[in-house]
Amino acid sequence: MSRDVFLNDTTLRDGEQAPGVAFTTAEKLELAESLAAAGVPEIEIGTPIMGTEEIETIRAAVARRLPVRLMAWCRMKARDLDAAIESGVEAVNLSLPASDIQLAAKLGLDQAGALQLIEDMVKRAVAAGFFVAVGCEDASRADGDHLARVIETAARAGASRVRLADTVGILDPFSTFELVAQLVAKSEIDLEFHAHNDLGLAGANTLAAIRAGARHASVTVLGLGERAGNAALEEVAAAMAVIDGADTGIELTALPDLAAQVAWAARRQTAASKPVVGADVFTHESGTHVAGLLKDSHAYQGLDPTLVGRCQRIVIGKHSGATAIARVLSESGRDLDPDLAAAMVARVRRKAAETKSVVTASQLVELHDGMCSEARLANLAGPGQLVDERADTTVVRSGRMR
Repeated sequence: MSRDVFLNDTTLRDGEQAPGVAFTTAEKLELAESLAAAGVPEIEIGTPIMGTEEIETIRAAVARRLPVRLMAWCRMKARDLDAAIESGVEAVNLSLPASDIQLAAKLGLDQAGALQLIEDMVKRAVAAGFFVAVGCEDASRADGDHLARVIETAARAGASRVRLADTVGILDPFSTFELVAQLVAKSEIDLEFHAHNDLGLAGANTLAAIRAGARHASVTVLGLGERAGNAALEEVAAAMAVIDGADTGIELTALPDLAAQVAWAARRQTAASKPVVGADVFTHESGTHVAGLLKDSHAYQGLDPTLVGRCQRIVIGKHSGATAIARVLSESGRDLDPDLAAAMVARVRRKAAETKSVVTASQLVELHDGMCSEARLANLAGPGQLVDERADTTVVRSGRMR
């Protein structure tokens, strides 16, 4: 695969660990197909040890023969590996705590015991014909020398990749870069970074890890995942393309529909301000911004919406100016009279403040046509008549609005 960076999607495993999320078999299969169609090279499809239903779902995905690598997530245990064998996948992520605190609390192991377990289980998985990745849970709180020994042991036993997980989301981009760079310098195999978003830094940390030499990044659509979630596929893919010009192989125009599909299956609302796929991220209301955008579409947009299958949208609201109002009115076949512009802006602002929402095109036309009718009536009333627009301080005197 001629990619600069591999984005390995775990929406169907880690994403499903988000509270209340439970994909049906049909939803998992449809999502796997959509992920493959979007160019995702590897899908962490599930956790076979969960039981018969999970294994059957994974087997159904394998039967689709999608052009992706399907990977099962396993604990570093023989029975987990046996369940993966039963599921029919070609790859496994054998996960084990890397930090002393988790090794002791979860498994009662020390570092030496962990290394021996890794060697034994990786050899067993390789002998079974699997592509093997070793997952270092809580790597961000692990001893650096131990992590280096884990990578060395995994490589010697036949693993093809090691995943460094910021399981509790405590890293920042600077510490991420330092950690990954040090390990890349010593590693004979590829490293992958798996971020969590507890401090809102999962995407930034993922980019830092890639800059430091990690060739793989674990992501989920919409950043779906436990607690605050994971690094978002759509954000990392778009950032890699725009900032670094890197080839991830992801079809960026497929991302909005993919995000909508995941949101529906997860029964989650997508925030309007969600980067890349949110309803409002290419929407402009501010008068100064719109005036600039109408002259040059790049004036207030760093991400070209067409790159991700979106388009720019102008809406009318409290911060809109006459230029934007005139533009939207023209799309409805109306020309804004310059003499009415100031009054129209004032009425729009009042309407937006009252409703705490944008003013729709039909509402804007209604406001405009009403104002034009008032102006005509004022003209008929003749000189000396006064019509007071109290809220927007516009008056009609001597038959002329100003």
